[in-house]
Amino acid sequence: QVQLVESGVGLVQPGGSLTLSCAASGFTLDYYALAWFRQAPGKEREGVSCISPSDGSTVYADSVKGRFAISRDNVKNTAYLQMNSLKPGDTAIYYCATTKAGGVCYITDPADYDYWGKGTQVAVSS
Repeated sequence: QVQLVESGVGLVQPGGSLTLSCAASGFTLDYYALAWFRQAPGKEREGVSCISPSDGSTVYADSVKGRFAISRDNVKNTAYLQMNSLKPGDTAIYYCATTKAGGVCYITDPADYDYWGKGTQVAVSS
């Protein structure tokens, strides 16, 4: 049974940093694409970043490029999202998601992903 569990909920001041974790079970993380999405109140779910299973290549939304970094630890079967220089606009519920589809990952459509965690709240405020 595929399960994803996010952790790292927090209230952070603008300019601060936070690392989110996504613990995977029921499958081997490095064989699947892993993505982070986020959803702010009143807005659609949007892709933040993903990491491909084959070569570990990464994709980032323009809004987080240069500030966020996605990674995975194959031994711990856990993915991470390191978030730096946080802005109030980063406030959202963050979800990790995975898909059995191979190849290069994308973050354009949440429907591309089959399995989702329950999400973790990130608030950026002074």
